[in-house]
Amino acid sequence: MAYLLAGERPARAPVPAHPLAGFFRWLAAVRTRRARRLALQDLLELDAALLADLGISREDVFAAMRHPPRDAGEALAACRARNDARPWPDR
Repeated sequence: MAYLLAGERPARAPVPAHPLAGFFRWLAAVRTRRARRLALQDLLELDAALLADLGISREDVFAAMRHPPRDAGEALAACRARNDARPWPDR
């Protein structure tokens, strides 16, 4: 197919798939998910007072573990923001 105008060209040229590239991308994704899971498990090993210093609770960590791995950090940040927004005597 011939392209006459620049606007008719595709945004990206197709990239030839290397047989091992997909495997290495998958391996990197597995390692990332494992590192996130281990980080959440390490948070569960902390004392409740240390978690409170971080602005989260053990229940917040369990809730973050139920989220997809990419959203776990955002879930903890939302819990922390929610806990920081409470008046001081209620903390």
